[in-house]
Amino acid sequence: MMREGHEEEEMMMMLAKKPAWLEGLMAETFFSSCGIHESRRKSEKNVFCLLCCLSVCPHCLTSHRSHPLLQVRRYVYHDVVRLSDLEKLIDCSYIQPYTINGAKVIFINQRPQSRAKVSSNVCFTCDRILQEPFHFCSLSCKVDYLQYQGDDLSSILYRIDESDFTFSSLRMDGHDQLGEISTMEEDTDDIMVMSDQWEQGNNSNKKEKTKKKKESKYSPGMVLSLGSRRKGAPHRAPFS
Repeated sequence: MMREGHEEEEMMMMLAKKPAWLEGLMAETFFSSCGIHESRRKSEKNVFCLLCCLSVCPHCLTSHRSHPLLQVRRYVYHDVVRLSDLEKLIDCSYIQPYTINGAKVIFINQRPQSRAKVSSNVCFTCDRILQEPFHFCSLSCKVDYLQYQGDDLSSILYRIDESDFTFSSLRMDGHDQLGEISTMEEDTDDIMVMSDQWEQGNNSNKKEKTKKKKESKYSPGMVLSLGSRRKGAPHRAPFS
């Protein structure tokens, strides 16, 4: 009986375990100077190698030319990834996107906040104020919440298609700094947050269709978990 319980616990841990690329993306330090090319211009590490699970600078790319590569950008001093890129790797439903310079982006990790909670709709993990119908402010908040609930992460992960993340698809044009222009982060958030529903207009039918589409992508376990929110989810341990 004890053995069966132990095996069940091990199985739950395996299902909730993050793949190496996801663990690395959430733990890596981006936009610091590359130790190998620090004497060269534009040596900030702003690309994540999905195969090697580490951040690299533009000068390192020749060594990773055949690897799947994900470009990371900066918004208000925090790391973001284009939604169009990230949703090819993982289900991003219910993560609040931000529209900046015409590009939809997702924050990789949760951000510090100082304002007290004054909204009924907040992030399930860190209590950051969100727009409806979102439940998470960042990729890490969604992943941490699912792990805390003991849900199977494989249900939201997609097989990496390396043709979607080729060296030639990177745009190393200096526009990866999306918005280090405002110190009013919370005010900027309020202005620039846009969901698919609002961008498509005020047509209630369109909003309902979009919402149903998002809900249909969600796993049953996730919907069940969202219905019974548990407070005080533990913070993610550093990547080792």
